[in-house]
Amino acid sequence: MLMKRLFVAAALLTTMISSALAVELPPDIAKRGSIKVALVPNYPPMEFHDPATNALSGFDIDLGEALGRKLGVKIEWTETSFAEFMPSISTGRVDAILSGFTDYASRHEIASFVDYLRSGPKFFVQQSRASEFKDMAALCGKKVGASRRTMFPAEIDKWSQKNCAANPIQFVGTDGSADARTQLKQGRIDAAVQGNETLPYLMDLEPGAYAPVGNPFATQFTGIALPVKEKALQQAIAEALDALIADGTYRTLLAKWKLSDNAIEKATINAGQ
Repeated sequence: MLMKRLFVAAALLTTMISSALAVELPPDIAKRGSIKVALVPNYPPMEFHDPATNALSGFDIDLGEALGRKLGVKIEWTETSFAEFMPSISTGRVDAILSGFTDYASRHEIASFVDYLRSGPKFFVQQSRASEFKDMAALCGKKVGASRRTMFPAEIDKWSQKNCAANPIQFVGTDGSADARTQLKQGRIDAAVQGNETLPYLMDLEPGAYAPVGNPFATQFTGIALPVKEKALQQAIAEALDALIADGTYRTLLAKWKLSDNAIEKATINAGQ
């Protein structure tokens, strides 16, 4: 009987917490019963179309749906382009962006970020050339490619200036991370850079293709981008994320997508630099 009472009490507490989170949502979202979320599903394991079903899949999808359940609302996924992320937030076409989007201070004028993942850029090379790159110092003077749409070029330059002296890295801008991997396979670059949150997944997809070099050489935060003025929504999302961290859901999802090394301990807002 005691165990039954405890179970009922726990269930009631969970319901109360979920209701409290939902109450804090902006009135228009609460009335609609959904949050419109933008994404570009081309960034596995964060978000992508499952090749077998074409359904949206990935860590961000699972996290978004879990947040929606915590808040008592539906997540309306809206596929768009990277270039439309910030305009879609500023014009109100969507309520949020959840798409492996890095929290940079330069973006804070338009969006506030509830940070949910810690990551960092990492060098990698073709497995066939791994013996040439036993440490990061071996990258000095080499051609290194990375997406020009990220902050990786600036981070690579910063690392090169600090560690390579008169023999700097020769940076090659690419049209996204997939292009960087293509150029790496073609031998047009010696190494590439990608976020350490995606590299393990890609190495599993292509066993024996790549070898990481060293550790992440900068720290970044991935966040859910929200309108700057929507303080209530920011707080509700942060509280829902903290609730997922507390009940173990967050850790379970990280483990599912091999992202346990990228965990945060508590939701933060605008922690990116």
